[in-house]
Amino acid sequence: MRHLYDFWLQSRQPAYRAFILSNARSIWDHNQNADHEFGLRWTGPFDRADAARQSSALDTLADWEIGYATAHIRRHQWQREPGQYSITTVGPTRAPVTTMGGMRITPVIAVGELRPQDSAMLILAGGDRWAEEPMACFRAAARRFLAAGVQVAAICGATFGLAMEGSLDDRAHTSNAAEYLAYSGYGGGDRFVAKPAVVDRDLITASGVAPVHFAQAIFERLGLYAPGLAASWFKLYGDRDPAGFFELMSA
Repeated sequence: MRHLYDFWLQSRQPAYRAFILSNARSIWDHNQNADHEFGLRWTGPFDRADAARQSSALDTLADWEIGYATAHIRRHQWQREPGQYSITTVGPTRAPVTTMGGMRITPVIAVGELRPQDSAMLILAGGDRWAEEPMACFRAAARRFLAAGVQVAAICGATFGLAMEGSLDDRAHTSNAAEYLAYSGYGGGDRFVAKPAVVDRDLITASGVAPVHFAQAIFERLGLYAPGLAASWFKLYGDRDPAGFFELMSA
């Protein structure tokens, strides 16, 4: 299914999209238990849940797109208030998932346990399946966070999911390309901004090829670093200037 999605991205043939969505709906409607864990046969009935079954339906998280952000939130060095923030991984269920890079992640909580009042920000990585039914729970979670005034940061494919949900219709935003988001059928095309990352109120959006800009916007919104150190961090990782490293080490 992952590679068929790649074909659809290139060809935009309606038949590919219809087949993908048909399978996604079948998984959701006929092949999950009460805990939203998936079985072997996509047509159902549900048999049992294990790691292989979950990764088949839910993998392809683009791990590199959020790597700068998550690594440096967890790395207390240079932070204004070390340890103020932590990372909690969230999945459709607590069953392990496999990223595009082949890394196995066991979510700490399921999306049904996620509450805006317990969070400083919801960070959403890209992936191949944001348009599919199993990701509807995350699209809805982002909408709940924004409605509650809690920050959301979305990159690459996750911006497509937010567009489908209507969350970009009234906010300035960016993504991989204006044409990419247009396929979602959303109503916010006039708010698209061709920049690596855009912040509008409690929403951060970024292109999939701008993970450093994405992290920079997240750090600024969280107040993770003092302004001077934030500039040095971007000098090192964004501008690839070694002088940024020596500035950080001398802080």
